[in-house]
Amino acid sequence: MTRDFISNKKQVFDLWAPSYDWLLPSVFYQSIHKRLLEYVDLPPQPHVLDLGCGTGRLLDRLATKFPDLRGTGLDLSPEMVRVARQSNRHRPRLIYVEGKAESLPFADGQFDAVFNTISFLHYLEPKQILHEVARVLSPGGRFYLVDTTFKSKAELHLTLGSLGRVSLYSPHQRELMGASAGLACVGHYYLLGPVLLTIFAKPVLN
Repeated sequence: MTRDFISNKKQVFDLWAPSYDWLLPSVFYQSIHKRLLEYVDLPPQPHVLDLGCGTGRLLDRLATKFPDLRGTGLDLSPEMVRVARQSNRHRPRLIYVEGKAESLPFADGQFDAVFNTISFLHYLEPKQILHEVARVLSPGGRFYLVDTTFKSKAELHLTLGSLGRVSLYSPHQRELMGASAGLACVGHYYLLGPVLLTIFAKPVLN
């Protein structure tokens, strides 16, 4: 089931990639990106990862705001990665690679921050992904998780047309999953309607 689930998602986003930046969802996501940037706090010369980077718009905004930033974008869809590479205005500071969030092809402690915007709802194994995020974060690093939320004790599963199954999590559920991966919740911030930013931090070991 997992292989078919991932394959179906990959096919949908491959089809969307050429026109993705002109679709209504992309306009909505860009508004969210602008609000997200108000909460981003990075160290000097940060190395960041955008998980589920799509066509690279968030990394482009981050690289513009932080001129000493180096960033890596990872996406399941090779077509999204291709479009991101074609429109990359910040070479060689930004690179884009194809890969799975469940098994990140990066070293332990490689990144000062990880971003994930409107992508977490697609993941079949959210706890595994949070463990991977915690692994690649450096001590003191932050994880910026942005996705639609709702107020409930149980997660909500929906089927959205060609996108198939998606899952939404309450603020409390996010905290619990983050804690199980060793990440501490810094705070929750609503960006636009039900779209919630949750900031996690990886503890600094004494």
